[in-house]
Amino acid sequence: MNKKFLKNIIFLLFVNLLIKPFWILGIDVAVQNLVGDNSYGLYLAISQFAYLFYILLDLGLTNFNNRNIAQNNQLLSKHFVGISQAKILLTILYFIVIFVIGWIIGYRGEQLKLLAIVGFNQVLLSFILYVRSNISALLLFKTDSMLSVLDRVLMILICSFMLWSGFFPKENFNIYTYIYAQTVSYVITLIIAVIIVLRHTGKLTIRINIPFVIMIIKKSLPYALLVLLMSFYNRLEPVLIERLLPEDIAASQAGVYARAWRLFDAGNNISYLFSVILLPLFAAIIKEKEDLQGLVKQSFGIMLSMTCIIAVLCIFYSQNFMELMYPEQNNDEASIILKILMGSFVSISVTYIFGTLLTANGNLKQLNIVAACGVVINIALNCMFIPHFQAVGAAFTSLCVQFTTCVIQFFIAKKIFNLRLGTSYWLRLIAFLSLITITVYLSTLLTTSWPISFAIAAIICILLAFITKMLEYKEIKELVMSSAKNMKK
Repeated sequence: MNKKFLKNIIFLLFVNLLIKPFWILGIDVAVQNLVGDNSYGLYLAISQFAYLFYILLDLGLTNFNNRNIAQNNQLLSKHFVGISQAKILLTILYFIVIFVIGWIIGYRGEQLKLLAIVGFNQVLLSFILYVRSNISALLLFKTDSMLSVLDRVLMILICSFMLWSGFFPKENFNIYTYIYAQTVSYVITLIIAVIIVLRHTGKLTIRINIPFVIMIIKKSLPYALLVLLMSFYNRLEPVLIERLLPEDIAASQAGVYARAWRLFDAGNNISYLFSVILLPLFAAIIKEKEDLQGLVKQSFGIMLSMTCIIAVLCIFYSQNFMELMYPEQNNDEASIILKILMGSFVSISVTYIFGTLLTANGNLKQLNIVAACGVVINIALNCMFIPHFQAVGAAFTSLCVQFTTCVIQFFIAKKIFNLRLGTSYWLRLIAFLSLITITVYLSTLLTTSWPISFAIAAIICILLAFITKMLEYKEIKELVMSSAKNMKK
């Protein structure tokens, strides 16, 4: 299982690192610079609001399906039809809820129009993730890895044509153009994903099976509550910024937050890929009652090494990143927000290891209690900090919430699975963090241009991960060789 995890996580990271940086630094930044902070800030706030209720489209069906199909492949044909029917009914419920609550909190006119389009895109994304859960549950990780970036590839092609080809007038490009491009990309990705799954289901019998739908939803409700609570404490900040601040600065502050949040979200998307692979692997290991220690320690080491290096580099070079991405803006505030969000990035990445482990084991009661605490802390701190510190206050709230839930989930997993990382592991971790912090700080004192200083620091930090044995050379070598063979097949 360890070799399977290593082989597939490197391929997954490879395809995502190939696509995501260009998407973030090229397309997404260009769109915000073109449409402005106000327009993009409003879009971000409404898209995050729509995402808060994303679980109503799923009710935990995707996580339940991933775990269940990973342990019982023969159920794929039966569950694919039944769960698809359930998701169609949930789509109706989702639109009713977001429009009613949107109206209650003050959305009108253009805000409701944006909500309708963004909501439809969330429906498409929900179906894509559900269909992909079947693919990953069958341990077809290479195929799932390609599908994980397909929508972004299509978005890059569409937006690149409209932004830089010269055939599409830039003055006609607005936030709606950007959202419609997402719609097209999601539709194409969904069609391809469904075709792949149908190749493995065999003959499907399409019939309405209400008892089965109700049974599946009941089994999924604990997952649904967990995702709903996590959505609130992970995605609430932009919504509250736009709602709690005075109208004359609300959208612009949401836009400032979006500048820094973009890099945080990019890193978060890559970290999330670990959970996509780990959930079916953990579920299979737990079912077979095999030893989890090796896989947990291995995935934890890779995650910490990767996220800590990224976080420290972004903290010390935050101003440079903001000026590179938004050369015509005053980026002092966005730079501060990025520094704070990098702490959140490390924390939330660790939860993708231990939260996924607890999910695979069915410890949903504990996870729901932790998530509920996260929601309470999030709302309380945001209501205190946003009116006084605006977007910076929202970033600080995110850090507090993510760190708290991360620590609690770690100790719950440690107790349930009797995890033993050892004193030497923690000493190596402290040494690694200290050395990379000193290294990156010293790199900022170099007289070379900042991209060269950054590159030098990044290379040394990676070497330090091996020197401190946070990463093992033999494991990575085997990982690279096996993945290279895999990609040639």
